[in-house]
Amino acid sequence: MKITKDTIIGDILDNYPDTAPLFFEIGMHCLGCPHSRGESVGEACEVHGTDVDELVAKLNEAISK
Repeated sequence: MKITKDTIIGDILDNYPDTAPLFFEIGMHCLGCPHSRGESVGEACEVHGTDVDELVAKLNEAISK
């Protein structure tokens, strides 16, 4: 799986639950709520004022290990 800014957060967490701390780092603490699980990485970064490219790179690095 290649994560992009359009990847849905719920899909990432279902496949790679160990990535949750990376979302916590940007202030996204409500990972269990239906709305956040349906958001794309880009939408979450926009809401939380985070650089989407940086988070996508961290996520892809984490899942490549």
